[in-house]
Amino acid sequence: MLEVCNLVKEFGGLRAVDGVSFTLAAHTITGLIGPNGAGKTTLFDTIAGMHRPTSGTIVFLGRRIGGLPPHRIFAAGLVRTFQIPRPFAGMTVLENLMLVPPGQSGERFWNNWFARRQVRAEERRLRERALEGLAFVGLERLAGEFAKNLSGGQHKLLELARALMAEPRLILLDEPGAGVNPTLLRTIMDKLQELHARGITLLVIEHNMDLVMQLCNPVLVLAQGRLLLEGAPETVRRDARVLDAYLGGVDAAGDVGGMPA
Repeated sequence: MLEVCNLVKEFGGLRAVDGVSFTLAAHTITGLIGPNGAGKTTLFDTIAGMHRPTSGTIVFLGRRIGGLPPHRIFAAGLVRTFQIPRPFAGMTVLENLMLVPPGQSGERFWNNWFARRQVRAEERRLRERALEGLAFVGLERLAGEFAKNLSGGQHKLLELARALMAEPRLILLDEPGAGVNPTLLRTIMDKLQELHARGITLLVIEHNMDLVMQLCNPVLVLAQGRLLLEGAPETVRRDARVLDAYLGGVDAAGDVGGMPA
């Protein structure tokens, strides 16, 4: 589904992503881990079009997307979420979802005078889809609430529901478990598994090793802008290179510290 080949992203003299190559198979949940400053978010931003690659190629569903603007990558079916969710705070939860689909007829102001029936019919369909999305993440009772009034964990769920409104083929999730209480974290994990069951491919940046080990296969390890290792969770958990780069300890059984057995 996604092929990244020798990808480099430089900022002045700093090489934040340094020759990264990997292939993402369809219908998988792939984890992306690494220490702070490893280049994970820069990699996401470059794939999603927020940064233009310095060199290398990015191919999504057989089409080169490296250097395309974000809205064109979004329209192709590749959607990303953010570590710090960015809803429109002064809009309701429902409105935040309804504005996502591109090319709505109501965006052309003249249609609101000359094609009112078409605009109203489309808005009804989008409202139904949005309510279904909110029901999926458990936020339907908050449809009329302003987004600014949601908790941190609810913002994460709203971010996921907004991504679904784009009917994505691939979602890049930037730390969906960050700052979330254990109950909501379990809910988020369940929803990601349900999306996977629907056939949506996921690439997940995450520092919560419990989430990564339970949810993701394969796991990519990034360190100093380079891809250090790619493998099954059990392989990554026991690899000494990962220990040296990131996790900081080996127990008596040879397990990487901080990772569940």
